[in-house]
Amino acid sequence: MLIAILDFSTAAADRPAALAQLDAERAEIRAMPGNVAFRVYAARDDDRRITVVHEWDDQASFVGYLGSDAFARSGAVLRPMMTEAPVSRRFEAELLETVA
Repeated sequence: MLIAILDFSTAAADRPAALAQLDAERAEIRAMPGNVAFRVYAARDDDRRITVVHEWDDQASFVGYLGSDAFARSGAVLRPMMTEAPVSRRFEAELLETVA
């Protein structure tokens, strides 16, 4: 499993538009082969920060997402809003169990 965590900032006034863009892409990303989860979080303590957490079955699935129209569209909208360079951390993980 591959987990990617993206952190970025916008101006406070731009954050609603950034969140709307990510929300608009969610269904398409969730339907992509290998996507396990796509979650968007607005920081509670900073009205400029956004975090996106992705879970993918494998590296190949994530690479497919990086080459997708959804990724390109979001980049075109979000990058001009970013007030600093985004930070993307990517992890290989092994699911130990799912507890319901």
